[in-house]
Amino acid sequence: MNTLWPMGQGTVREIRDSLAVRRPRAYTTIMTIMDRLARKGVVERRKVGRAYIYCPHLSAEEARTHALGQVIENFFGGSKEALLAQLNCDTPRARAAAATVTASKSPARILGDDSSEELTTAKRRDGSR
Repeated sequence: MNTLWPMGQGTVREIRDSLAVRRPRAYTTIMTIMDRLARKGVVERRKVGRAYIYCPHLSAEEARTHALGQVIENFFGGSKEALLAQLNCDTPRARAAAATVTASKSPARILGDDSSEELTTAKRRDGSR
């Protein structure tokens, strides 16, 4: 998206060529990513000849807002305060406070993982409870 926004629109080949300078990727990799973004409604595509032309459906600001909203909902139980506490944590005590605020949405539950015992052990090693 960071490549497509400044371009305004582009084909897979144009996007790949623009990326190649700093981050070379296979044509099929870019094609897969653009297809997934189109299915999610992040970009729009129209067929011109044999190629699709992609253009952003969301502005950078809208995409950032949406992504941050998902992070807050999925990792911080919808609490902006818990996110801020996490961003401001400099000490084990601050991390423990942030973890307490987000206890209802533990990483183990978010990831569908039953490793809560491992998380508890890791917290104890870190000095938090």
